[in-house]
Amino acid sequence: MNFETFNFHPAIIAGIQAAGYETPTPIQNQAIPPILQGRDIIGLAQTGTGKTAAFVLPILQHLLTGQRGKIRAAVISPTRELAEQTSKTFNELGRKTGLRSTPIYGGVGMDQQLRELHRGVEIVVGCPGRLLDHLWKGTVDFTHLEVLVIDEADRMFDMGFLPGIRDILQCILQPRQTLLFSATMPDDISRLVKEILHEPVTVKIGQTLPAATVSHTLYPVAEHLKTPLLEEVLRGIETESVLVFTRTKFRAERVALHLQRSGFRATCFQGNMSQPQRQTAINGFRSGAFKIMVATDIAARGIDILSISHVINYDMPDDTDSYIHRIGRTGRVEQEGQALTFVTSRDAGVIHDLERLVNMKLERRTLPEFNYKAKTPESKSNAYPRRRQGNIAPVRRFAAMRA
Repeated sequence: MNFETFNFHPAIIAGIQAAGYETPTPIQNQAIPPILQGRDIIGLAQTGTGKTAAFVLPILQHLLTGQRGKIRAAVISPTRELAEQTSKTFNELGRKTGLRSTPIYGGVGMDQQLRELHRGVEIVVGCPGRLLDHLWKGTVDFTHLEVLVIDEADRMFDMGFLPGIRDILQCILQPRQTLLFSATMPDDISRLVKEILHEPVTVKIGQTLPAATVSHTLYPVAEHLKTPLLEEVLRGIETESVLVFTRTKFRAERVALHLQRSGFRATCFQGNMSQPQRQTAINGFRSGAFKIMVATDIAARGIDILSISHVINYDMPDDTDSYIHRIGRTGRVEQEGQALTFVTSRDAGVIHDLERLVNMKLERRTLPEFNYKAKTPESKSNAYPRRRQGNIAPVRRFAAMRA
């Protein structure tokens, strides 16, 4: 099957071809037809399955007819980065349609967003808080809204955004098509589905398992030796871009700074950074100026870069869902990727759950030349070196650094 099967308008086909899309992914094959029919849908799929295009393309097709310059479609996203990426996808795939999308999120001034809105857009992609700000100020008008997408619904639940979503829904008085996408379906999301979707079609694409294109390797190591082991692993693998996940903002900053001092082209991405700092990090990682990004889980659903060859879990996540979301950043759309995870004795429970999930014993690997018996790391390999002012975002007290 190819994209011509969906009978998209030639202007949309031109955008698909320009973006280099060739064969629809399973989520696109199953979700696009009912969306084109105007049905509400529940899309259960992991990051990296082509989910964004699965709703972007039929929304563009729908908006080709009807009024221009009015907001007729909206996407609610959990993070600034995902909002930026989704809006960019609308504009890239719709480049020949004349339809315009703009992202709306907090952490930056409203002036630029107001200028874009005043110019007239058909699609807004926003985070709940800033979207509500605009709705209450009257700078976003949903009276013409026809399609609403709630993207990464479970992630927004985890981040405490569900009340904000309900407030947004109260601002939409007219009937509309509603599309909800989520990797998992916790009880609160199930209740929301029953409240806001009308006879939805459920599309379910391998939502409980890691992508088959990703290999998994565990590296047993003492906690204090993680940073020197990370250096050795990075020096020994051929990579395109590497995403390293830590459990806390504090550690993400410290590890990134250590890698910089050791000569790696590394950057940091965590919640205490300002929006300009975060955008600089993302742009540099995307362009290849930085080969390594050390991040907290805020990045797990906000970075859409196909060239990530390795995900390294510096800290094992707390559960298998978080693990799947993290490693979903590699092995994207049929490309191969590797997930490397540093594990300590306290991670035994999550390892057990993960091996049950994938129905196999995961490979344990050690580096022959690495000194696993070192009592303490050398000062230059310390995971917590003294911070040099001005390099990365300011550090606060450890107790406040939970990601």
